Amino acid sequence: MAADPLQLLGSALSSQAGSDQQHDLLGKVRDLLEFQPAAIHPLVGTLVTTIQTASDSMFKFWMLDLILFALSKSPLSVEAKATLAEACLPTLLTLLFNATPRTLKLVIQCFSSVYPLLFRTLCINRGPQAQWEQLTQARSRIVDFLTSADSTVNLGMKEAALKFVLRTIQVHTRGVSDPRLQNKADPNLAMVPGNHPFIQAATLEKDGNELLQTVITVYYQSPNPDLVSALINSWGPFVKHRPSFIAIVATAIEAWTPGPLQAADVLPRDVKSIDKAAKIFLSHLLRTPYGSPYSESILKAVHSVDMRLRAAAVLEDELRSSGRKRAAPVDTLDGPDAKRLKLDTDASSSLHAPAATASSPLVVDFIVANLRLIPDETLAAAVKKFRDEHIASDAPPVEEPPTMKVKVEPVDPLQMEMDDEIEFNSDDVNREVARTTAVAAPSVPDAPVEPQGLPIDALERLAEFVNPQAVKLDQKQKLDLVKTIEGRGYALASEMEDAPLNEPGAVGERKLTRVAELQIILIIRALTRSGVFDDELVLGDEPKKDDPYSEMQVDVARRKDIMRDKLCDYILVDFSSRLRLAQLWMNEEWYNDRLQRERSPDSEQHYDLWLRRLLDGVCITLDDLDARDRTFTRFLLDLPELSNETLAMLRDLCIERPDAVKQMAFLTLRELVTIRAPVRQIALEHVLDLTTHPDKMTRTLAIKTVRPWVPDSQPMSRLVIRFARRLLRRLQTLPRPPKAPTLEESEEDGQLPFEPDEDEAQLRQPTFLPAKLAFPVDRSIILQHMELVFALCVKAAPEFLDEIFAAYELMEPSVQEAVQELIQPLIRGLGPNNGKLLMVLRSFPPRAESLALKVLTFFTTDTRPTPPLVAVVKGLVSERDLDPRFLIPILGEMDKSDIVKHLPRIVSVLNGTLEQRQLIRNVFTQVITAPPSTTGTSNQPRAKQNDLLTPAELVVLLLEHEMEIGIKQTVEAVNLCFSMPDIFGQEVLAVVMQQIVDEPVLPILFLRTVIQAVQTYKSLIGFVSTTLLSRLITKKIWQIQKLWEGFIRCAKLIAPASFGALLQLPREQLRELIEQEPSLKAGLRDFVIKKAGNKARVQHFLEVFGDEPEQQQNSAPPTPPPTSIAAA
Repeated sequence: MAADPLQLLGSALSSQAGSDQQHDLLGKVRDLLEFQPAAIHPLVGTLVTTIQTASDSMFKFWMLDLILFALSKSPLSVEAKATLAEACLPTLLTLLFNATPRTLKLVIQCFSSVYPLLFRTLCINRGPQAQWEQLTQARSRIVDFLTSADSTVNLGMKEAALKFVLRTIQVHTRGVSDPRLQNKADPNLAMVPGNHPFIQAATLEKDGNELLQTVITVYYQSPNPDLVSALINSWGPFVKHRPSFIAIVATAIEAWTPGPLQAADVLPRDVKSIDKAAKIFLSHLLRTPYGSPYSESILKAVHSVDMRLRAAAVLEDELRSSGRKRAAPVDTLDGPDAKRLKLDTDASSSLHAPAATASSPLVVDFIVANLRLIPDETLAAAVKKFRDEHIASDAPPVEEPPTMKVKVEPVDPLQMEMDDEIEFNSDDVNREVARTTAVAAPSVPDAPVEPQGLPIDALERLAEFVNPQAVKLDQKQKLDLVKTIEGRGYALASEMEDAPLNEPGAVGERKLTRVAELQIILIIRALTRSGVFDDELVLGDEPKKDDPYSEMQVDVARRKDIMRDKLCDYILVDFSSRLRLAQLWMNEEWYNDRLQRERSPDSEQHYDLWLRRLLDGVCITLDDLDARDRTFTRFLLDLPELSNETLAMLRDLCIERPDAVKQMAFLTLRELVTIRAPVRQIALEHVLDLTTHPDKMTRTLAIKTVRPWVPDSQPMSRLVIRFARRLLRRLQTLPRPPKAPTLEESEEDGQLPFEPDEDEAQLRQPTFLPAKLAFPVDRSIILQHMELVFALCVKAAPEFLDEIFAAYELMEPSVQEAVQELIQPLIRGLGPNNGKLLMVLRSFPPRAESLALKVLTFFTTDTRPTPPLVAVVKGLVSERDLDPRFLIPILGEMDKSDIVKHLPRIVSVLNGTLEQRQLIRNVFTQVITAPPSTTGTSNQPRAKQNDLLTPAELVVLLLEHEMEIGIKQTVEAVNLCFSMPDIFGQEVLAVVMQQIVDEPVLPILFLRTVIQAVQTYKSLIGFVSTTLLSRLITKKIWQIQKLWEGFIRCAKLIAPASFGALLQLPREQLRELIEQEPSLKAGLRDFVIKKAGNKARVQHFLEVFGDEPEQQQNSAPPTPPPTSIAAA
């Protein structure tokens, strides 16, 4: 069972402060927290305030080191780190002004992470201004540490302050090259909104420039070599994120002088170390893609550093020479004992010094002195043994210096110019002659050793040396020579079979001996350059008929073809082991073809023919090659020329073969594009074409091949981006909305009419896509268009997100639906906090609203929206008239006033479909205080119930905004409420009716809701009959026709309970009610008679009902009826 870090921490705090036990326990807690980083935040948040005023202790340093780990190196998300930084900010700020140097160093290191984290948070959320003021105060304090001359500010504090200042400069400047390319791990000024209330981008940019000037001033004026070295080492990460400063940094290094260091009596070796560090940094910068555009400035700085290093070396040599000129010691002893004493002293002291640093005279003296200790007989025997082993026994004794013989090693003809002689190198000759002379000269014991040089007469003879004229062979001799070379080729085969691999256990090419390789070259050149009638062919003479020489020439040509064929078959038997032979052969064939074309344009060409034969044979065996074998790739890369047919063959290997062969073929195409400029265009076209292949594996391998080139590898990056834009344009088939182009727009936006340029014209149309799209377009075809674009959006070219949204608004509806589904893996990979994606959502084109809504819905399904996402949507809602569905994902994050404001728009999306009803049902469960039903909800409930609506408030809100929502949609929403009886019970409905009936203006659907309530809950009939209907009569409900109709239907529904209230109606309205609902007449008459007891009392109502009195002629005028029989 894993240990509990909190329990261990408690044990550590209870142990003696500063003890070994506490040290061990804190170390165990740290190890556990590194494996459980989620536990860091609650622990630090609880304990961080305890170190604010505490004195220095083991626990305090442990806490600060844990905070530093959590903010910089832990795997926590950026949002979690920002929350932790916010919790630690007050404590760290306090310690920054009241702490010891050791504590200050850790605090400054923590601020290097706190500052960018909170800067990003404040830019997005526009949090409290007090946090920004605290960060500004900390920044000023740390900059003072860097520039302070106070002795209490030690080197560790200055180095930590230096890294903080460089990180601050990085934050106070804009991103890489495109301001839109945002990375949440790299906060910068591009994240600052233009209307931010307290963060002003222009002011921060000015501060960043001043801080950079401060850093360069420290570099120029600091007398501390360690601080200067730390600054040089910090330049690398800084310019990697901000390449625009490379020229400034290079200029600063170029102009730097060690004057302040020399004035502080810094050792020369420390100055030299600084220059070496600068040179290493500049050399590395030249090899990086972001440093290559500034190569001119970097090279100038390198030259300046080299000049300083050379001057330092000259000064060092002078000092060393002056040190050697010292007086010889005077020995007080004479004779052998004195020499032995001196020898022992020198030998013992020199043994402790490295041989590489000892001076040459000292080494010579040491060797000679030790040789003198060896007995003469032993030394003579050793010399004789050496001679016997290293000098040939049959060599005649040499009494005089031998005649100079220069040994010339064979030279690989393919490593030199084909038609040039071997270049004479006097230095090599000097070394060879010196070695030969030293070996052949007799050894003389105790003879002084003198340097061996090249005699003057030998140089003169070599200078006059002329190659002898080639032997002229007749035709038969030439033929015999060809046969001899052919025989050598067969003999060479056995040697090549037994040749070792280049490395033990390796797969591929075998290493040939020098002699075997030279024989191969001779055989190949015999096949390519030799000829029986070369002279006659050059002159253009045609061999005569029946001429034996002509027959001999034909025989030689036939033998050459047979030898080529055998050589080809031999190579194909084991191509991996015979790669070198194939390379030499193809290079010679290509060079010979070039020579033949110069002599005769119509001459037969062998290179393409036999290369094709070789490749056809190799392709048959590729399926059986080891996965680690790269010989095929090496062979193609080393070929002198690649035809379009060869590249097409490579493309076919990417399509029709197993996955291992496909990977090898794509690797070869990638290397060809990278290092073979003549075939780059065609090879890149093939790879780009394959990014749209119908096969998933082929398309994926092609995309993985081209994606690393974007954005830094040119010109490949430019062509890949243009090809991806062309794929997007193919899907844009709708007419463009009328819009006047602005100055900020360019053809790079993908929103203006396409204007082809030179690069665009060079790219072919995609082979695997239909020439014209037929709508509706199949989903797989749309994926062929979009997969490369999606892949480039991840890190390589995030600006394509803008272009996807811009192209989306011009796509046909079926294409838009497919894009909404296909983009989900990309959105999942980017995440809801991706800075570029949030910017796109903040400013998407109007006709791309459905795609933005899809992205928003994806991020809020089954999870709560992140704060940056909520901020983006709220900003959109305040600026645009968006689809109400944009509000649904963030409704759970709004306060009550916002819910009341936006809920009617959200309910208006109801259209009678089950999907929309379920959506609004989830919305209701988010915004009401009652616990949600068993049906799942997409968001977690709020913590603050005061920000929610009661169920009664929700129904009242629906009815009061029925016109804004729509009558039909309101009816559907109310029905939805009735379908949730566990939330909207009869008590809730009674409150709703009681609240609405008191309103001055009644909703049209009020009586309908009342009818629905009494149909659902019979227990409400009493409340409606005794209270609600009477209140409606007093409000003269008959004046609103629709409400009057609802009143009549409700009275009929709950009759006879409603009769008492109906008799409160005026005479005309009661008559109208009876006329519209005659079925109520009999019941009302009976109700009146029963309540009154006789007809005389209710004569007024009977007249309304249409009943005549029995003795109308004798009756007196009736007395007025009471106002309410129901009250009698």
